[in-house]
Amino acid sequence: MTDTILIGIDGSEAGEHAVNFAVSQAKSGHTSLVLGYVVEWSPYTFNTPEENEQRHLRRKEEIKTARERVLNPILTSLESQNIKALGVVRHGQVADVLLLIAKEQDAGQIVVGRVGHSGIKSLLFGSVAAKLIQLAHIPVTIVP
Repeated sequence: MTDTILIGIDGSEAGEHAVNFAVSQAKSGHTSLVLGYVVEWSPYTFNTPEENEQRHLRRKEEIKTARERVLNPILTSLESQNIKALGVVRHGQVADVLLLIAKEQDAGQIVVGRVGHSGIKSLLFGSVAAKLIQLAHIPVTIVP
């Protein structure tokens, strides 16, 4: 297990709490941080051929927007505190992609907020935090 902490962010207040918690952990040791933002996307949507042609362009724009509006401000704030962090934006099912990023970055822990922007959908299909707890092979910290 490494001293890398993956923080799942989504632009919510709970995500901000997760960042603050992980920063406090990083300041107490030689820990590196990885911020993971996942643009929710499902391969099970049914599109017309015209929509499929535009899908790649939309994905690129969504990644750019997420980086500019959510990820970069946090990275800038951390840099001003002399905390080095890497930012990753991907498409997919949030918990699955966070687990993939954790593996790629050799993270020793995942930190997420208890409630994010998922709303009613999480009540019907289960939350990202619950799925991470069930599937992760490393510790998962849920921050209120």
